[in-house]
Amino acid sequence: MSEQAPVAETTPLEERLIDLIKLKGPITIADYMSDALGHPHEGYYMSRTPIGGDGDFTTAPEISQVFGELIGLWLIETWQAMGAPKNFNLIELGPGRGVLMEDMLRAARLRPGFAKAAQVWLLETSGRLRLEQQKRLKATEAKPLWADEYADISPAPSLIIANEFFDCLPVRQFERVEAGWRERLVGLDESKTELAFTLAETPPPSDFDLPDLTDSDVGDVFELNLPAQEFVSHICATLKEHGGHALIIDYGHMERGFGDTLQAVRDHRYWPPLSSPGRADLTAHVDFEALATIAIEDGVTAHGPVTQGRFLDRLGLTLRVEALCKGQDEKRAEEIRNGAMRIASPQGMGEIFKVMCLSSPSLPTPAGFET
Repeated sequence: MSEQAPVAETTPLEERLIDLIKLKGPITIADYMSDALGHPHEGYYMSRTPIGGDGDFTTAPEISQVFGELIGLWLIETWQAMGAPKNFNLIELGPGRGVLMEDMLRAARLRPGFAKAAQVWLLETSGRLRLEQQKRLKATEAKPLWADEYADISPAPSLIIANEFFDCLPVRQFERVEAGWRERLVGLDESKTELAFTLAETPPPSDFDLPDLTDSDVGDVFELNLPAQEFVSHICATLKEHGGHALIIDYGHMERGFGDTLQAVRDHRYWPPLSSPGRADLTAHVDFEALATIAIEDGVTAHGPVTQGRFLDRLGLTLRVEALCKGQDEKRAEEIRNGAMRIASPQGMGEIFKVMCLSSPSLPTPAGFET
């Protein structure tokens, strides 16, 4: 992390959005997120390398190799419980720099048949990140394929991993006012030179799944992530037709509620969400209850969510950490233990991050979700 905080600057994307709003009026927060993250030329993931010490944020696989190794062992166990199919898809959604896949495949060497049977798929739209993934996975046994869209992945029994994927999907926000719900939009400030939040003048469509007015207070903010719900439905179709599991790991809440969780991060610091679009990462907390509801309605079993700390503990975090520390000098052993603490402790990522597994109805409860 650089010692000096970055300075806000007007970006080409910001100028484009201001011109668009002047011409057509305010846009939804979802449209703003989509452009800020995925614009073909100016979007954050298209123009920057976001992850790691030189990026803007870090993830559990980047902090500790134990994270990916334990999930790799989890994959072996679930694959065997599926009957060890000779051909299956190992799919990672939003694979970052490829660190998690690399660690999972290293752990999976314990069962050579697993790697031989797996067709690795990486769902990635960023050319920069694809290049890093290609370099990192070149030395592995996998011969990965890349997809721009989930629909591009060939159908087969599947094990799907989504670590910090759903938090990047664009949300819409609604604020409770005296007259009812109004959508929060991105418009312009009084000077017409900067982006600013505003409210729609008319109510949202009646088919939106918003809380009853009697269950909310003036000032409450409710978030709705329609792309996340749609994506879960696509995953459920795969699991129902071909069999498998989908492991979803992200920060968010177990039960639906109120709150503005839209946030931006730049250079490992919180950043104003509407400042310098395209230069900072934008996310929102995942509504696990909403995703589980969609899965159950689609005929798929939803296990959890459980906290990330509890999940990793059930998979044998302590034993794996101590095994890695054997034979290491004191400094290296301390680094390994500190990394494990960061991803599993309540003070680190252990409580705010949740883990949920969607499974074909015929499959047994996977490890980590025992009642």
